[in-house]
Amino acid sequence: MTSETFAPAPGSAAPLTVGFDLDMTLIDSRPGIRAAYRALSAETGTFIDADEAVTRLGPPLDQELAYWFPESEISAMADRYRALYPAYAIEPTPAMPGAREAIEAVRALGGRAIVVTAKHEPNARLHLDHLGIRPDAVVGWLWAEAKAEALREYGAQVYVGDHVGDVRGARTAGALSVAVPTGPCPEPQLREAGADVVLPDLTALPEWLAQYVRQRQVSTPV
Repeated sequence: MTSETFAPAPGSAAPLTVGFDLDMTLIDSRPGIRAAYRALSAETGTFIDADEAVTRLGPPLDQELAYWFPESEISAMADRYRALYPAYAIEPTPAMPGAREAIEAVRALGGRAIVVTAKHEPNARLHLDHLGIRPDAVVGWLWAEAKAEALREYGAQVYVGDHVGDVRGARTAGALSVAVPTGPCPEPQLREAGADVVLPDLTALPEWLAQYVRQRQVSTPV
């Protein structure tokens, strides 16, 4: 299904729950992650091309560290990066356009907004608290298909993300995949991965979501 509208299955009456990815969906984490990688590089004496690294945001940290460190050091370097992260990455990271409004739109429709991310969960919470974005739940350490665990647990009907891994997570959970090409994956790649809906960015989500809820109500028998 690749149309920009979606009619839920008849009889679907579960409360609205919308999941969101974090990096490059709700927040532009490139400035902060770049700074954290540069701090790790300076501390360890190992070259890390931070500008290149932030073009690959989405997958777990270990995958990126594998470009710069031998396998035997990745676990220790991941721990050190996460420890450095709060001091270097939180302050310079802004919200993506429409992020707060997207969360508020879910609430205005009587729904729950959850964040499901591959990021270290405590650091994800620091970002959201710093920016004043307050979802109903935050679940970290889940990537791609594994995101389906949390999406199913919370009964999410929709998952919004910027990466093909987010599309796979939504589809695995049986949720509608809404993609925004604001991260490393362009629109054609997101559609090829199976995104049900591609919006230009989160500023378009409130209008689309209102339409989705109207269709859902019409499709649900009284």
